[in-house]
Amino acid sequence: MPAVRVVIPSSGMKCVIQRVRRASVSVGDELVSEIGRGLLILAAVEKGDPEQKMLDAAKKIRELRIFADEAGKMNRDVTDAGGSILAVSQFTLAGSIAKGRRPSFDNAEEPERARAMFDVFVRELGTTGIPVHTGRFREMMVVSLENDGPVTFTYEC
Repeated sequence: MPAVRVVIPSSGMKCVIQRVRRASVSVGDELVSEIGRGLLILAAVEKGDPEQKMLDAAKKIRELRIFADEAGKMNRDVTDAGGSILAVSQFTLAGSIAKGRRPSFDNAEEPERARAMFDVFVRELGTTGIPVHTGRFREMMVVSLENDGPVTFTYEC
């Protein structure tokens, strides 16, 4: 009898979304990207995530009403607030620390496909004209931010 392989599907793309006053990404001594008011998105693509997940996640995040209106209520999205987006690929979000002391990255997508899917995500974020900046894929980056609020959300799709 052949062995049966059980595949447990991952939960999908994972994002940490932070409302920021400013954020930047550097590689070594080089400033790669920076934004003022807007959103810093740390994103990880998991194995098998379809392109549609990237599109859906980008639309959801782009339309999140997490900026204050005139009454001080979270009622405006990043476009309404005149903000920008800094999207940074962070594969460690796909890691698991559930077992042992060393993280497992079994759910992280292979680098070439992850880059392609992240690029889809970034393109979709900018389709309505929002300025979108990125870090450098597969580089050791220093991400600096001034969280506004603080306001931070996690999103798995």
